Amino acid sequence: MDLKFILKRYKFVILWIIVVVIIYFFNGNFAFKVFTSAKSSFMQMLGVLPPIMIMLGLVDVWVSRESMMKYMGKESGALGVFLSIFIAALAAVPMYAAFPFTKVLSDKGVKLSNIMIFLNAWCVIKLSTILFEIGGLGYKFTFVRFLIDLPGIIIMGYLIEYIMNKNIFFKKGVK
Repeated sequence: MDLKFILKRYKFVILWIIVVVIIYFFNGNFAFKVFTSAKSSFMQMLGVLPPIMIMLGLVDVWVSRESMMKYMGKESGALGVFLSIFIAALAAVPMYAAFPFTKVLSDKGVKLSNIMIFLNAWCVIKLSTILFEIGGLGYKFTFVRFLIDLPGIIIMGYLIEYIMNKNIFFKKGVK
């Protein structure tokens, strides 16, 4: 690897380190807190990502492209929407674990709207957090929020797919 490649690939990490070093000279205690927080997040990510990668490998091998296209592809309809929401609702890990999974979904031929619905549902409709929400805010609030979020998730998924297919925000020939 050459130095130019490393600098380009890790420019944000390098920039972050430089900023923390500069902060250290002005407020060493705050810089230490920043470093400790980043270390904690990194360690949490190391605990979550390996099992996710193993699961993704198994999904990639066990679930055929044809099956994914049938149930979540272009012609999947309401079943694809339901499966996208259902799979995301079962997730009990942070959002950054969803992105590798969406790559597998995309490679397997899943429709873009279903991928977007999956990502939005992962953020908003996780069963693990819904149970805490019911306990803290009550079932009425949770039910109303769910009734508002569910159509919003589906509409957003189809809207993003429409925008991407029509190239509304892209100039011709540029992507």
